[in-house]
Amino acid sequence: MLGAVETNTVSPVFVGRTGELASLTETLGRASAGEPQALLIGGEAGVGKTRLVEEFLAVARRREAVVAVGGCVEIGADGLPYAPFATALRALRRALPEELDRALAGQEGELARLLPELGETGRTADDEHGTARLFELTARLLERVCAGRTVVLVLEDLHWADTSTRNLLAYLFRTLRTGHLVMIGTYRADDIHRRHPLRPLLAELDRLRTVGRIGLGRFSRAEVARQLAGILAVTPEAELVDQIFDRSDGNAFFVEELARSLECCGDDSRLPGSLRDLLLVRVETLPEESQRIVRIVAEGGSTVEHPLLAAVARLPDDDLDQALRAAVGANILLPAPGPDGYRFRHSLVREAVSDDLLPGERTRLNRRYAESLEADPGLVRADERAARLASYWYAAHDPAKALPAVLEAAVEARRRYAYSEQLRLLERAMELWDDVSEEVRATLRPFDHAETYPGCGCPPGSTSLSHFDLMAEATVAARISGDRERALAIAKKALRVVDEREDPLRAAWFWLQRSRLVQNLSRSDGRRELDTARALVRGLEPSAVHADVLANVASWGALHLPGPDSLVAADRAVEYARLVGDEPIELHARLTRGWLTIDAGAVEEGLAEMYGVRDRAEELHTVGVMSRAAVNLASSLESAGRSAQAVAAADHGIGLCHDHGVPDSEAWVRANQAQSYFSLGRWDESEAALDAAAPLSRSNKSHGLVASRRTDLALARGDFAEAGKQLALNRRMVDSHDPQPQLMITPVQHAMVLAARRGRIAEARAAFEARSEEGFPPGTQRYALPLLHAAAEIEADARGLPAAAPGRPAVLERIRRHLKRLPALVPVWAAYGVLTEAELARAEGTDTPEHWARAAGAFGPLERPYELARIRHRWAECLLTAPGDRRAAADLLREAHRTALRLGARPLTESIELLAGRARITLATGPAGAPTADEEDTAGVDATGSFGLTAREQEVHRLVAEGYTNRRIAEELYIAPKTASVHVSHILAKLGVSSRGEAAALAHRLRLYARG
Repeated sequence: MLGAVETNTVSPVFVGRTGELASLTETLGRASAGEPQALLIGGEAGVGKTRLVEEFLAVARRREAVVAVGGCVEIGADGLPYAPFATALRALRRALPEELDRALAGQEGELARLLPELGETGRTADDEHGTARLFELTARLLERVCAGRTVVLVLEDLHWADTSTRNLLAYLFRTLRTGHLVMIGTYRADDIHRRHPLRPLLAELDRLRTVGRIGLGRFSRAEVARQLAGILAVTPEAELVDQIFDRSDGNAFFVEELARSLECCGDDSRLPGSLRDLLLVRVETLPEESQRIVRIVAEGGSTVEHPLLAAVARLPDDDLDQALRAAVGANILLPAPGPDGYRFRHSLVREAVSDDLLPGERTRLNRRYAESLEADPGLVRADERAARLASYWYAAHDPAKALPAVLEAAVEARRRYAYSEQLRLLERAMELWDDVSEEVRATLRPFDHAETYPGCGCPPGSTSLSHFDLMAEATVAARISGDRERALAIAKKALRVVDEREDPLRAAWFWLQRSRLVQNLSRSDGRRELDTARALVRGLEPSAVHADVLANVASWGALHLPGPDSLVAADRAVEYARLVGDEPIELHARLTRGWLTIDAGAVEEGLAEMYGVRDRAEELHTVGVMSRAAVNLASSLESAGRSAQAVAAADHGIGLCHDHGVPDSEAWVRANQAQSYFSLGRWDESEAALDAAAPLSRSNKSHGLVASRRTDLALARGDFAEAGKQLALNRRMVDSHDPQPQLMITPVQHAMVLAARRGRIAEARAAFEARSEEGFPPGTQRYALPLLHAAAEIEADARGLPAAAPGRPAVLERIRRHLKRLPALVPVWAAYGVLTEAELARAEGTDTPEHWARAAGAFGPLERPYELARIRHRWAECLLTAPGDRRAAADLLREAHRTALRLGARPLTESIELLAGRARITLATGPAGAPTADEEDTAGVDATGSFGLTAREQEVHRLVAEGYTNRRIAEELYIAPKTASVHVSHILAKLGVSSRGEAAALAHRLRLYARG
């Protein structure tokens, strides 16, 4: 209709910005080479961001890149969820229909939340993973589309972006690592005040090396002169350039408006003095009907569809076309990208026109927009209808109409996983609640809790929405969106007004939310709140709330107090969930029950339950249960000593988590798999699994778990600096306000081992004693038994240290006391018990070859080569220090040495080599596995050969191991104290340790100076 009208930017000359355009062009080159690029372009309104992007896109098109542009929509309080991504994906679909359809294959239901025309969305899940899953699938979609061609994706006006758009943008900037993609975001820098919601995102992205920034400044006087020459098609006089440069201050858009004002005013002395007048002067020269249309468009939003505009304007088609032609011809309005609509050429003009409206005029226009859209919902896109209708009715100051519209928009936002926008809308609904009559509130239908938030406390059979329902919905929206402080505040407010005697189910539901939130916020472990919820439902008829409370009691117990009481709670939760027909709650409870059943020793029964839950969850497509089963099943198999099965279960879980876009759960599964690889002696694969897990981690706990697994590897490999670094990271990530045994016990073991390796035996003991004071209840044996073994081994290694002798009997007694209380119902637990008993005997100097033979027999069938190699080393040592079979000792050492070398277990390798050296046993073998020479005649590696210590240094080292100071060493060896100090310094350097304590610990651990 308006195709003949000139709609280009006013100035045909692209002025300045050559450096910025060159930077953008360079990013295009890097993206074309397969390295994704991300850029943010900031500058004040009117400074030329859009023009720069237009010039760059022209370059990109000439280089055959596919261009997709989406703009944020200013509507309501927080914008339209995902609007720029939806617009950009539509552009990609028009440009690459076949490629996009292939990339979307199998995920249309989830990605329809971004692009509704893909079809019906999947079921809105009641879990924390919905948004993360959508973001992950979006990232993969872009990677697939950009795998074979260069794509430029531009998101404009991020200062108007809704929270969900900002979060998705940040996710993509952090995670996209492959593909020929350039992502560009533009924003108004002058709008980003201290509390603007975009400000934290900009600060976060500044820390990412992968995100570039371009800041656009104003034009110089010379650039303004060139711009004016392009606009006026003549060289402007110096006086005019000075006047416009002074009034525009170099702002490109203001220069254009001032230049155009010359045409209107005809005299530069009459140029408007204020910014508002400048922006309105050309509007006021339009015909009256065109001015009216411009005012209508200004209040309709960033873009107004032609049918909607016609309905609101109520003009004959010819008159409307004539009014629009004048506005477009004056370059005030432009046809919008897409099939049929209009927008302002610059948002500053729209804002000025909108601000110029009278209050009553603004209210009437919004009412007419709302009435038109209500009468014909097809006037706008289906995915925008609810949000725009809510915004129009709210701006029309009609609470009775606004409240239902706002609630409908909130439901739509939830369906799209735009929980932040849902929360803002629900808060607006709570604001409107008291402004509407009881009659209006009675017509409001309850939310569909049965599908989204099971057990929300909504009374069965309710036909109208209550204020408590609204608060419940807002609590969940705030929690899932990550605004847990706000969620806790809403839950607390609800609990202040709910009558617990009249409405115990609803009260219990809010106490349950409060329990989750205080745990998430590290305020406490949530037990008090959970106990209150349980007390409120006790004795009531079975309900979804009751089942949900019991399921949470069981899962809390499994994490904090595993044992028979938690298993009973899980049984009851399953029973109640079945009674009320809530299968998702039942599956969660069954998963907990299976885990606890394994901890109780009934491994086959527990595993059967967990496999059954996993398979059923996959049938129902219940992502929350599927991802939890993926994590817990691999972990429970490893706990039961079935490491090979755990690896296979983890492979299944990794595929499931990856396909459904739950990266944090995938990180947990990979970290659990890394532990199983470690147990199986596949350490390189363990490290690779951790490398894959680290970038997927989204929570502090998963980061802490990865760090814990890395600590295992570093300690075993002898990289104590790395072990210390990872242990410190784990402590920063793991929350001491929520002391879960699975997170708290193993780091104590790591701290003990690291302290002992550094010669700080007292520190290792203190860590053990502090942890053991808290106890090791049933269900913690998988973490407690390795810790008890480590404590016993530390005491055995320190047996010759004089400083370690005091207190040793009490420590050994404490270890034995705890060991007797832990169940040994599973072979791997029993094996650790036997091994710990052998180390306790070694610590007392009473170990015999039989101790180590029993330990080897216990670990032999368990596929744990590292533990078996350590046992064989101790067994050989025991055979060599007492009358025994020397050839058997040699065979044990060789087997242990081969394993230690293959694993890269440096400390164990050194210990074996030193023992072999003292015993004059060769570790090298011929092709058939036999010694290369007679053991009696071949000298092995001794301490001098291994560490390069001279005879005098060995004497000094022996005295250091006995606790002598430099002065006492000097007296004993008849040397000067300074000479003794020099010897000690050389010894520390050769041993690769940093303190006398570490040197002493090494001597005693390796029995370098043992007699007999």
